Amino acid sequence: MSKNGVVLETEARGGRYVYCIVNNTNELSLDNIGIDNASVYTVSYRDIAAVVHACQSQPYESKDEGKVKEWIFSHNEVIDKATEHFSTVLPFSFDSIIAGDDNTVRDWLSKSYEKLKQELERLKDKAEYTVRIFYDKNRLEEKIIGQDQALKELKEKIERMPERAAYLLQRKLELEVKDACNAMLVNLAEEFISKVKEHVEEMRVEERVPQFPGKYGEKKMILKVSCLVHRNKVEGLGEVLGEINDREGYDVRFTGPWAPFSFVDLGET
Repeated sequence: MSKNGVVLETEARGGRYVYCIVNNTNELSLDNIGIDNASVYTVSYRDIAAVVHACQSQPYESKDEGKVKEWIFSHNEVIDKATEHFSTVLPFSFDSIIAGDDNTVRDWLSKSYEKLKQELERLKDKAEYTVRIFYDKNRLEEKIIGQDQALKELKEKIERMPERAAYLLQRKLELEVKDACNAMLVNLAEEFISKVKEHVEEMRVEERVPQFPGKYGEKKMILKVSCLVHRNKVEGLGEVLGEINDREGYDVRFTGPWAPFSFVDLGET
């Protein structure tokens, strides 16, 4: 069997690894860009297509973490290249395999056509971005003490006392500042979410915010949000985030565009 002059090992393999779904009528070869240099191509039904490679009908498994990371990197790279080529994609997670040949894939596309086409239209000209907002804990605490007369007076009293005698008062100050800091962070998160929301189609707020390595490692993350953004609204979102970044004690990390992994809804297709 061949596609555009490229011979595919379809007869010897009982599965198709699916990277993503795209708008495409013609069946194309995308060259050996897949996992382990697999030959990637499209299988079409009407005006949509699955981007696939022929594989064994079993998961990609290895005890070598480096190998698994390499596979995942290749998976994402194919999706990135498909996005460049086709613009809008419905990305699939790593190790999505259909048991069967190209006709099996085509049959699945036929049965799922309405849902897949609907999702492609919904996500047209939109991409996923990640927003992380960090704050300087020490600066925030200093600001809280500076704005609260009672806390300010307590801090000044502690500074005049011997260290041992000031222990209990110091502990009291720390707890009160911590409570005030947590309350302020809740308000700030709500404010930032509201500002971001005006410029995105959909958003997912991560409930548990992890520590972040690198140049932001000394700061704490107040908010992490995944956003689905139309290309016409990216500039406006960037301006809002720039204003937050310019505030003293805050830093913003804005990354993307990515394929919209967090926002694809394929239901039971």
